[in-house]
Amino acid sequence: MTRHAISLFTQRRTQYALGKNLPIAESEVDALIREAIRLAPSSFNSQSSRAVILFGAAHEKLWNITRETLRPMVPADAFAATDAKMNAFAAGAGTVLFYEDQDTIKELQQKYALYADNFPVFSEHSAGMAQFAVWTALAEAGIGASLQHYAPLIDAEVARTWEVPASWKLRAQMPFGSNEKAFGEKTFIADEVRFKTVR
Repeated sequence: MTRHAISLFTQRRTQYALGKNLPIAESEVDALIREAIRLAPSSFNSQSSRAVILFGAAHEKLWNITRETLRPMVPADAFAATDAKMNAFAAGAGTVLFYEDQDTIKELQQKYALYADNFPVFSEHSAGMAQFAVWTALAEAGIGASLQHYAPLIDAEVARTWEVPASWKLRAQMPFGSNEKAFGEKTFIADEVRFKTVR
């Protein structure tokens, strides 16, 4: 039995200690992200996933937007932890903003009325697969990443800043960069809790 895919999956880990020293050129990272999303499955081949890929100053600006959005929401005496987290994300080389196109979902709902209620759910499935595909591809290239969720708090400012189409709904943010720390051991809950095989 070949285990190449499983081998790749084991490389995908959450990395918070990010740096700017990418092992490949930014243009190659950009192409890798685009291809991973292009190849990720989607219901009815809707290809509803969209992405904004930020590098350099634009990437750092995203985490400053997030910081300033959170500042009035987090108690001042607890903000140091939030500030440190934003700095850690900004220390990376870039961020992928993952979106789902709501116009695509509406078109499917009109075309296939029987499944109308399910298409928003299917879209979330597509989003998750696109995120996993990108994360795994980055890991194989030796690039660390984590998956963050600051939507909908930052949506409006991000959309204004980078002229994101109104139909795109922000689902997740993936800061990425060089791995600046080794990964710890990954633990798993018992198979008996997660799985059931029936023959």
